[in-house]
Amino acid sequence: MTQCAAVIPCLNEARNIAQVVESVRRLVSTVLVIDDGSRDDTGVTAKNAGAEVIRNAAPQGKGAALQTGWRLARERGFDWALAMDGDGQHSAEDVPGLFEVAERTGAKLVIGNRMIDPKGMPLVRRLVNGWMSERISTLAGISVPDSQCGFRLMNLEAWNRLQVEASHFEIESEVLLAFARAGWAIEFAPIEVIYKSEQSKIHPVRDTVRWVKWWRRVGRGNERIGGLKTVGVFDIPGSTSNIEQPTSNIQ
Repeated sequence: MTQCAAVIPCLNEARNIAQVVESVRRLVSTVLVIDDGSRDDTGVTAKNAGAEVIRNAAPQGKGAALQTGWRLARERGFDWALAMDGDGQHSAEDVPGLFEVAERTGAKLVIGNRMIDPKGMPLVRRLVNGWMSERISTLAGISVPDSQCGFRLMNLEAWNRLQVEASHFEIESEVLLAFARAGWAIEFAPIEVIYKSEQSKIHPVRDTVRWVKWWRRVGRGNERIGGLKTVGVFDIPGSTSNIEQPTSNIQ
């Protein structure tokens, strides 16, 4: 892997996005901000901070915004995508730790783990994350300490081979489950999360109900989460891929 692009989905983050972009630009060559129909100056602020901005005229959802950024990064020839939130909760100081885990383990997906030291995390969010992580662990057949963290390093070639269609906040769960069912290695890296006074973009009722519906569908096997798009060098879905492991040189 020769290059990594940061992909940051945003909705009304004009207050925070400049600091996020400036901090991560010290570590990666390209920052793609997906402005998901913001009503404030998120896009202009991100561009002035050095990001390339892709704007949706109306909100499409976090999952849709992320997948737009991942597709663009892959089309540009990037091997890896670093996903971060635009609200400043993720510290760029933790990015080298994600890179190190990917290089050391060969994992195709490295997820930030907030649960090693969850101080400051709102109690309800901690309980919901634990409940969801237990259920994802069962579906994926691996131990998942933090299934909902959006701070991730992902191999784009692996992602491109998978059926991932989530358009909202269930994207984190669907990507994790798809990688696990396809046999891609997944690792977790400890991160710090900075909780501020801003209200979360997650709607506690609507998005939880949407996630539960998603979980029930995939639990019943009605959706081919993890199914591979193509055959050839791959075995059947759920098997380990024969794609050559990339050498470690994340930039």
